[in-house]
Amino acid sequence: MKTALILIAGMTGLAAALLWRHPSAPVELAEGAYLTPSRALPEFSLLDHHGRPFTPRAFLGHWSILFFGYTNCPDFCPTTLTTLAAMERRLRDEHAPQRPQVVFVSVDAGRDTPAQLEKYVPYFDPEFIGVTAADQPTIEALARELGVAVSLRPQPGGGYAVDHSGALFVIDPTARVAAILTGPYTAQALAADFARLLAAARP
Repeated sequence: MKTALILIAGMTGLAAALLWRHPSAPVELAEGAYLTPSRALPEFSLLDHHGRPFTPRAFLGHWSILFFGYTNCPDFCPTTLTTLAAMERRLRDEHAPQRPQVVFVSVDAGRDTPAQLEKYVPYFDPEFIGVTAADQPTIEALARELGVAVSLRPQPGGGYAVDHSGALFVIDPTARVAAILTGPYTAQALAADFARLLAAARP
């Protein structure tokens, strides 16, 4: 009898562990994938558009959406930032209990200085944060850690073009990547996905 109780207890513990590791109701997102488990951000040291240090600690205590792009981007970057701004307006209008901070990380460190980002990023929303690096290898190392492809292509006559992937990374208040959104992005779908992530994070 004692042996049977031990076996039952062990099986119960195993079942509980499996349920803990594999939630029965994963979060379904309209524009991307919910990560279980969430992923830690790599260490980095960048500069925000005021020239102040920007590290993973800047994500602690609130939700964030991280987006890689550059200020000379002709279409995708301004379109995505406009959509993110519309999402923020929607959340404000709905008096949402929380809104994510939006962080735009430049993949063009050579041209996107803090001063350039200060002129560009707040145009879309005054609360958006622009981030850059002192050199290109630093920003490409961070992008590579997160699976963001970045390529600088020389152009005829001088100069260069920048290619990059366009995923959005949702960072939770513990500075971990909770979801990766891949679009196509709409303000309504982004706001709905953010609400689903908040609901899933409640104890």
